[in-house]
Amino acid sequence: MFSQVLSVTAPVFGIVLIGFLYGRFSGINLDAANRINMSLFVPALLLYVLTEKIPDLSQMGDITIAAAIVVLGSGLLALPITRTMRLPERAILPSMMFNNSGNLGLPLATLAFGEQYLPLAVMAFVVSAGLNHSLGIWYVSQRLHPGEMLRNPVFLATLTGISFNLFGLHTPAMILPGLEMLSQVAIPLLLVALGTRLSQIDLAHWRLGLLIGLLCPAVGLMLAEVAILLLKLKPSEAQLILLFGALPPAVMNFLMAERYHQFPAQVASIVAIGNLLSVIVLPCLLVFIL
Repeated sequence: MFSQVLSVTAPVFGIVLIGFLYGRFSGINLDAANRINMSLFVPALLLYVLTEKIPDLSQMGDITIAAAIVVLGSGLLALPITRTMRLPERAILPSMMFNNSGNLGLPLATLAFGEQYLPLAVMAFVVSAGLNHSLGIWYVSQRLHPGEMLRNPVFLATLTGISFNLFGLHTPAMILPGLEMLSQVAIPLLLVALGTRLSQIDLAHWRLGLLIGLLCPAVGLMLAEVAILLLKLKPSEAQLILLFGALPPAVMNFLMAERYHQFPAQVASIVAIGNLLSVIVLPCLLVFIL
């Protein structure tokens, strides 16, 4: 069992470590590469999976609802905690709600459960990313930005992929190999970018980071269990949603906090320590569910 878990986690965290060391010793900024990834490679992955890997989108209803329960439920449970402890809500709630379902969720699901789980992982990522780029931006900035959503390549690729799937359309055969090649770049680059970003984050608010880093997977796993019981999920869906619930806060939370000037230093510590703790949390979970 240990070797099985190690074979899943070592490649993922190994690539993150490479990105961390590269960022630490080279001093390079991968913001441009990350923008290219989120504008080109990740949309290509979403479009490819939604049009070519999911035969019937209606079969994804349960995993979509389960992911929404984890995301929205985490925010609802975090709200009284932040108010009781007088913590900054706009730093805590997004960090609790929106996890690394792209950077870590997609590669871990594929390596742990097999390529056939990628569509389920993509749907969970779509739910989290969709809520993050709508509800999340509104909450952090206190403004609704429909124009930003319509210009967001991830949102447009998701919308296109869902439309194609619903109408039974597929990517033209002539461009399908190119789309598949682009999609294969997304996950490795997400992991390298995660490591590089973590190497540049300040840990000034480490106590807050430790608190939320532990609370986030605990609440996520509890809500995942609730979703499994309520929806009577199949074993494959249950495994995926447990992994989804245990994921650490997303780096995107820090980028949004920085952009909208909402406690970026606190969010930076939460993201960094939460992802460091995932090196322990996620292997322990995989021992339990594999």
